[in-house]
Amino acid sequence: MFPSFFGSAVTVHDGQVTVSRDAALASPAMDSLARLAVFGDAEERDYARWLIWELGQATGVRPASVQELYMARGRGEVRGFTVPAINVRGMAYDTARSIFRTAVRMKAGAFLLEIARSEIAYTDQRPGEYVAVMLAAAMREGFRGPVFIQGDHFQVNAKKFAADARAEVDAVKALAREAIAAGFYNIDIDTSTLVDVSKPDLDAQQKLNYEIGIDILETVRDLEPDGVTISVGGEIGEVGSHNSTVEELRAYMEGLNRNLRRGMRGLSKISVQSGTSHGGVVLADGKIADVKLDLDTLERLSRVAREEYGLAGAVQHGASTLPDSAFNNFPKRETAEIHLATNFQNMLFDFLPPALRDEIYAWLRENAKDERKPTDSDEQFFYKTRKKALGPFKRRLWDLPDDAKSRLAKAYDQKFGFLFEQLAVGGTATAVARYVNAPVQHRPVPSEAEVAVAAAPDDADAGE
Repeated sequence: MFPSFFGSAVTVHDGQVTVSRDAALASPAMDSLARLAVFGDAEERDYARWLIWELGQATGVRPASVQELYMARGRGEVRGFTVPAINVRGMAYDTARSIFRTAVRMKAGAFLLEIARSEIAYTDQRPGEYVAVMLAAAMREGFRGPVFIQGDHFQVNAKKFAADARAEVDAVKALAREAIAAGFYNIDIDTSTLVDVSKPDLDAQQKLNYEIGIDILETVRDLEPDGVTISVGGEIGEVGSHNSTVEELRAYMEGLNRNLRRGMRGLSKISVQSGTSHGGVVLADGKIADVKLDLDTLERLSRVAREEYGLAGAVQHGASTLPDSAFNNFPKRETAEIHLATNFQNMLFDFLPPALRDEIYAWLRENAKDERKPTDSDEQFFYKTRKKALGPFKRRLWDLPDDAKSRLAKAYDQKFGFLFEQLAVGGTATAVARYVNAPVQHRPVPSEAEVAVAAAPDDADAGE
């Protein structure tokens, strides 16, 4: 019924997949399979996603949790690198291929591929699709080893929480349920939107943050597959607000640890604010404003997180628009993880054929006009809203002309290579192999599967 894709190199019999020749997976046949996993009809799509998953199980390209590597960092057994968490938005398959090419070349294993609650909505990439595309890209490039896929900013929307707290928390739990079933074994719970600085003391300010965070964390722990401890991050202050303090970190962590269910694993890392903002601040001429990054604060928070709470350290969001000269500071300051998103999107739009970019901007003028402020220049308006076109134009971006794809791939390869070098993750495949176990998890063929996990409600306004 379905094409064999890989000829005699792959056999499927009674729901079992056998790979007799690994090299066949790193071929254009994988491109066709990945495309079917995204754009096929329901039956084709489900089969393609299942086959990609099982090929990964057979070859060791499996979704995994970074938990034990991060715990080793908390114990001081590994150090000296900062894990990049890369938000793959547009042209997901091609972008991920570049990341894995870089990883293979540099023997890197400590990097995460992530998508936020908001991005899932506006890029039109549900978790099942995202996992399939990331695994397919890894095998296409000959990568072997655990693949860390992360739910970024699984965030409680403050306005929706104020209107109906239970419904909003349940929506985040539903997303966790969908994502974990798909293979997201790293999740950043973001309840920092509920911090209330008007309260009289730090514990009171952080109380809803840690209480609602624990509520969601309990659901995540209850959903863990056998043999997997999901790496979970918390957040003490919204990115773009005032810089975090050690006292805030302690108030949050003490409250969280004090109220955790007995015997339940807590967090592996903590996101803080040290001067960045998601997407950067765009000026009227389209340039990005300089960022005042407080590296001393970041280093201090990371040290306290490790020494007092056994975490991997602090996490820096909104880092992709920093100047190139900033990135080598993160490993020096022992930052555990940084999140990188907008600059890769900027590169995508820079390399688009002009006619397609003009078409996208015309679409934004009509479909995103309500988001335009009276003071916005065209450059500011398009910079802030063009991410909203990634979903509606997803197929067009997958179908870019080969010459445009080639130019973008070259630029991506250079950028990811630079970042991996600056963040010192080259050679980290050895540490990953030492600490991370990605257990085999076979899935039944779609026709034999139980009822699928329902898709969570969208929230395109949260997070990144």
